[in-house]
Amino acid sequence: VSQSRYIAGYSFRHNQTVLSLILDRLPATLLLMFSGMGLAVVLGAALGMLASQRVNQWQDNIISVFAILSFSVPVFWLGLMLIVVFSANLGWFPAGGMETMASGKFGMARLLDILRHMVMPVTTLGLFYVALYTRVMRASMLEVFNQDFVTTARAKGLSKGRITFRHVFRNALLPIVTLVGVQFGTLLGGSVLVETVFSWPGLGRLAFEAVFQRDINLLLGILLMCSILVVVSNILVDVMYSRLDPRIRIR
Repeated sequence: VSQSRYIAGYSFRHNQTVLSLILDRLPATLLLMFSGMGLAVVLGAALGMLASQRVNQWQDNIISVFAILSFSVPVFWLGLMLIVVFSANLGWFPAGGMETMASGKFGMARLLDILRHMVMPVTTLGLFYVALYTRVMRASMLEVFNQDFVTTARAKGLSKGRITFRHVFRNALLPIVTLVGVQFGTLLGGSVLVETVFSWPGLGRLAFEAVFQRDINLLLGILLMCSILVVVSNILVDVMYSRLDPRIRIR
């Protein structure tokens, strides 16, 4: 029995199968990762587009300083500072966990409680990547603005807003989509720190505990699941490429 459990993937520390432990923690990790990545992409694309419209002006300078600061601050330090300011001092958000334990909330009340617990972890995870997406979007927008098809669009008399959103913005998103797929694995590594700081019940915290408990079976299962997530994310990136650029076809 012991040998069959080892082969099948059994965590003797938790007295459960590795698959059941991973499936129990996976939704929390996916919720945190997609929320953090969504915040980073939306905010980074918006700031990068604004900076490209105000090159070398005060708006561009402020965005550049913000990008440098958010990229240079360590993830764990930012998380701890958010806990000190917004949880310990102001009491606006809970310091850890995914939801209030034994609260008995259901439906919309439980959803709002989870969203309230998500604010600081998602902000901590997303701000680190906002800086990179901001700089890449700014450079990509400026490059696309100098393309021949944009000059043709201006010659046709199209408005600046139509050119920016219809032609330039869509093509400038391609490098951002590439970065999202490449950095998905890095995001998994960052979630370990965030989940540990905020006691988030996800795969990152489970992997952290597995290392200290020498739970090799569980750690290997988590690494396998992370590898699968990276492969799936890269497939989705290829699909999005074909949607954003009609010249790209999936064969």
